[in-house]
Amino acid sequence: MRRTFLVCAAIVFSAIASLFAQKAIPENADFWSDYPAEQLADFLVSKMTDEELLSQILMFGWAGAEPSDLLNQWVLDRGLGSVKVFGWNTDDLIQVAKSVTALQQKSQSRRLRIPLFVATDQEGGWIRHVKGETALTPGNMAIGASGYPIDAYYSGFYINREIKALGINMNFAPTVDLYTNHNSSVIGPRSFGEDAEYVGELGAAFVAGSLAAGVIPTAKHFPGHGDTSLDSHGNLPQINVDYNTLENRELVPFKYLIAEKVPAIMSGHLGFPKIIANGEPASLSKIFLTDILRNKLHYEGLVITDDMMMNGATMYAGSLSNAFRLAIEAGNDIVISSTTAKLDEALWTLNLTEMRRSTIFKQTVQKAARRVLFYKLTYFKSGNAAPLYPDVTTINQHIPDREGQQFFLSQACRSITLYKKGNLPYKPRADERILLAGQKQFPEFFEEAHKRYNITAEFKYDYEMGPIQADWMGNNIEKMALSYDTIIICVANERNASVAERLAKLKGKRVIIVSVLSPVPVMQFKWADTIIFGYSYSPYTFKAIFGVLDGDYEAKGVLPLN
Repeated sequence: MRRTFLVCAAIVFSAIASLFAQKAIPENADFWSDYPAEQLADFLVSKMTDEELLSQILMFGWAGAEPSDLLNQWVLDRGLGSVKVFGWNTDDLIQVAKSVTALQQKSQSRRLRIPLFVATDQEGGWIRHVKGETALTPGNMAIGASGYPIDAYYSGFYINREIKALGINMNFAPTVDLYTNHNSSVIGPRSFGEDAEYVGELGAAFVAGSLAAGVIPTAKHFPGHGDTSLDSHGNLPQINVDYNTLENRELVPFKYLIAEKVPAIMSGHLGFPKIIANGEPASLSKIFLTDILRNKLHYEGLVITDDMMMNGATMYAGSLSNAFRLAIEAGNDIVISSTTAKLDEALWTLNLTEMRRSTIFKQTVQKAARRVLFYKLTYFKSGNAAPLYPDVTTINQHIPDREGQQFFLSQACRSITLYKKGNLPYKPRADERILLAGQKQFPEFFEEAHKRYNITAEFKYDYEMGPIQADWMGNNIEKMALSYDTIIICVANERNASVAERLAKLKGKRVIIVSVLSPVPVMQFKWADTIIFGYSYSPYTFKAIFGVLDGDYEAKGVLPLN
């Protein structure tokens, strides 16, 4: 009995001593004050008004080259927590850096001096929101084809090292959706592949590279966007799998990343009618985000919605303001709108009123804001964070990343896949007539071909075509190809494939299919002499493809689809 008493007393004394060991935080403290993150996060929340708490869990984007006056007001007057850099304002990298600086200066002028999360979508490959001189990389499916996790690590490292130089501190990557539905129009080559364990390993490596570069990675789209052909920008995709299938397939990559302490996960606007029958999307679902992600998978990091301006979210909620409320109640810590809300918009006024009406809702907002603040404190004080005020005079020293350029070329070479070898290497006769056909938007395809071969003629068409235009282009190339011995044609999507398919009618012609992005549209082209997969329209990929065709090296990539 005496021993039990002594043990209990020691525990109590230790707890009291620990409390006294923590310095009391003075009233004038702010984000940069030197206190433990847990303690300082609690202090900051206690000092924040309802307006500041709600603002802290919002993320807005802006259109145009510079942040709008409205966005500046949100940051300066309300303490907006995060902003997002979208692809329509990123051609001028100097201006991007200046915009980030201006916004962060406004955040630092407020009493608590809480910096902004500045996010973007720089997945690599197909999805590259920050443009200008940043690397157009081979992308995730190319990483899956190479088979080396180190390629995922260094892709994450170099991609994020570039955007870090601009002051961007959060990246909505990697995409760890499985390429389960081969007709997917929104995931496709953004996926590492179809095997769940493999995708988990590559995703974890990408996350590690991102963190080493000093940018917060965000795994998406929870609980998995790969088994649908629909795009949640326009509809709410319905994924008809039961929970057992979901747990042993789509959730596997997320389990890998949670084990590796991924700091952020994006919730997807995705319906799972066999799991939740009422049409509720996962992004607005307490079952998915709290019961499954938090409680069952034991995830402790940030949960961030996909863009709430997408129809997949608002169609179910009935209104944008209601969608925001449901997203917060479900367990999201940051709610994104691609456009900046007006100061009196309902998504603000109604949810602020709800905070004052409902103690439970206010506590939910406080909990989300506290988690955001904790991750800001640990990140910005880590010693490896993106600069609040990027140095515009040194941007051209960091972008493009010189080491990254060498890496991405070597990575592209490891990814190239010969689906049908044909007669390779391709060494044309001196008198051979070669027709080069491809998208006018991909000049590097034509440039690399001309470096290797004496091209007789070119046939150019658009990357995006309607059915009538595609049919017209098909008629033209079919007629034109009659005068040539070999046709090398680039295919990027279904419409391009319908143009290329017209060459199947020709006899005695060598047809070399160069597939970029998803390989699915050309996988049934058994009539072609050669089919080569590159998975990207990156200049590194085109250089690697023509190196294989010309016999510089042997393609070793393996298609990461069943």
